[in-house]
Amino acid sequence: MNDTFLIPSNSKRSMLILGMFTKVDLAIFITGLIFTVLLIIINNPQDLVDVGIDVLPLLTTVIMVVPVPNQHNIWTFTANVYSYLTKPRNYRWRGWCIYESEDDATSKSENGQEKK
Repeated sequence: MNDTFLIPSNSKRSMLILGMFTKVDLAIFITGLIFTVLLIIINNPQDLVDVGIDVLPLLTTVIMVVPVPNQHNIWTFTANVYSYLTKPRNYRWRGWCIYESEDDATSKSENGQEKK
């Protein structure tokens, strides 16, 4: 085949559980499910408002692990945004017009030729 390889477009999905969840996603979902079941057992809801309040942890976790386009899911998108906003960022210029160190600047002349 002339040393060409065909990589399937969904090769990353094979590393996920059920093709869409990581272990953290399932842990979040199971925690919300357990918490919801405990709330229903403890509160014994009598009307629709009580049921809505008791099911709220499950709905929140389901929304967090639902897959979205261009991101894995809402949870990873939220974690990426949080990381971007809280971590310090230092952008250092490394362009063609700035020398990388003092030694390089002194060893080169105006036209880029090395000095002797």
